[in-house]
Amino acid sequence: MATKSKLTLFDFTMIVVSLVIGMGIFRTPANVAKASPDTFLFFVAWIAGGLVAFCGALTYAEIGSRLPVTGGYYKVFSYAYHPSIAFAINCVILVSNAASLAMVALVGGEYITAIFVPLSKDVEWIKIAANASYIQTIQITIAIVAILLFYGVNLLGLKMSAKTQNVLTLIKIILILLLITPLFFADAQASSQVINTSTISPTFMEYIKAFGIGLVAVSFTYGGYQQTINFGAEVDKPTKNVPRGIFLGIAIIIILYLTINYAYIKVIGFENLKDTKNIAAVMASKVFGINAERILSGFLFLSVLAYVNVLLMSNPRVMFAMSEDKILPPLFGKRNTKTDVLTTSLTTFAVLCIFIVFWAKEFDKILSFTIFLDCFGMVLSAATIFILRKKTKYLDDTGIYKMKLFPLMPILFIAAYVFVGISISLDYKPTDILAKFGIANAATIGLAVMVGFIGLYFLLKKLTNTHK
Repeated sequence: MATKSKLTLFDFTMIVVSLVIGMGIFRTPANVAKASPDTFLFFVAWIAGGLVAFCGALTYAEIGSRLPVTGGYYKVFSYAYHPSIAFAINCVILVSNAASLAMVALVGGEYITAIFVPLSKDVEWIKIAANASYIQTIQITIAIVAILLFYGVNLLGLKMSAKTQNVLTLIKIILILLLITPLFFADAQASSQVINTSTISPTFMEYIKAFGIGLVAVSFTYGGYQQTINFGAEVDKPTKNVPRGIFLGIAIIIILYLTINYAYIKVIGFENLKDTKNIAAVMASKVFGINAERILSGFLFLSVLAYVNVLLMSNPRVMFAMSEDKILPPLFGKRNTKTDVLTTSLTTFAVLCIFIVFWAKEFDKILSFTIFLDCFGMVLSAATIFILRKKTKYLDDTGIYKMKLFPLMPILFIAAYVFVGISISLDYKPTDILAKFGIANAATIGLAVMVGFIGLYFLLKKLTNTHK
């Protein structure tokens, strides 16, 4: 069924920016700083993450041009690999995306809570209050309300979701630009902290390990652009606008990320950054006072809404594609006759997000788990470009986008995510959730989830054949 409206280049560029810039940049720099022995490695991780994202964006731009269909992130696996791989990877990705949405919504809850209890007001009291169950309950409630709110917006249709997304994304970009302004107001003492480094001289292998751990958080912060191929058939002139939108979006993101991280280090200081959660609000408070922190915390919550909205727009289209291939029941492929919305798929994804909010409760507890799941999807989906180039060679002279420096860029992208996956596997620090099940680390449960979905595929196929 053809969709009733098309996304313009501007719409699509804003979607790219929103898919990547969630609340990660307002939270994960603390994780990267904690993993890094000095500011040099801190910035190297962010620069490397940007280069990896750019290589990935170019790879997905060509994949999207060669296979411009709704639910492309599922279709590409189905087209290039066995259907069981397509089913397993996309189920894993749906869980991972739901976890990402849940984490971002929880960080939004932290920022909203900071309106009433600014983090910079009384550090010792806040440390006690932050552990109180009622504070966590408030943050969980806020996260769920955000999901339900934009579940309702998406029920109104694609065009309404896109217009809402444009407004929220522009607000998000403006807020990031405002966060850069403290660079011009920071005092000399704070500014000197940008060059401060640790007194410990790590060995080369310790540097590599620290870089890998830091890149886990960086990968989460840069991730999301791969989902843009889910909109292939819904973008106006997709062979031109898909790659253009990705080019523009990633360029904007890299510039903003590097600049805002420099601002964090200059204003807050490298060592202080390691233990700061609501980074942006605290930075505003240091320069402009407590009231600025409260105001900024409220506006930053709008960034949460933008990310929640865009994931609720994107992921139901994966279920639609799986339904088209008769892997999921036809109900997941049905659209509302009035709004053209994939109501069942949208509702299912929203419920999954809410469930993970209850399960996770805290951002840090599921970061590695989410990124390890993403590694499967990133590596295998990017590798399809080698298969697609052969299968769709007839498209080469039809005006589609073809990346330069092939195959170097997809190889660098794949190698980077293999490195991230290995870094997570070697980081034997189980979270409280995983430790309860006797699981060594996030990688173990990630592998178990992957194998479980492959088994589920064959079970469903067997049941389907039995009832024929």
